[in-house]
Amino acid sequence: MGYQSLIMTVAMFAVLYFAFIRPDQKKRKRDEEMRASLKKGDQVISIGGIVGRIVMINDKTVIIETSEDRVRMELTKMAIATAGDPNAQEDEYSKKKKKKDEDET
Repeated sequence: MGYQSLIMTVAMFAVLYFAFIRPDQKKRKRDEEMRASLKKGDQVISIGGIVGRIVMINDKTVIIETSEDRVRMELTKMAIATAGDPNAQEDEYSKKKKKKDEDET
C-alpha cells in the first residue's frame, strides 16, 4: 500500500514537470539565445509593443531608433520580446489563426 502512494506521488511530479516546468525552461532558454544574438540593425519589438531598429548594443542595454524622426530609446535587453520583422510575425499569427478557424469549421 505504501508503494502505491509513493508511485502516484512520483508520477504526479513527473506530469507537473513535463507539463509546466520543462516548457518554461525551454522558452526561457530560447529567449536568452535570441537576446544574446541581437546585433546592430535588427528590428525588435519590446514587451511594451515599441517597434524599433537597434543602433547600439551594450552588455545589458540596447538603444533603438523608433521612427523616421530618429527618436532613440534605451531599453534593457530583458525588455526585448521579439527580434525580426514585425510584419512577418503578424503574418505568422494570421496564418495560425486562419488555420485554427478552418479546423473549427
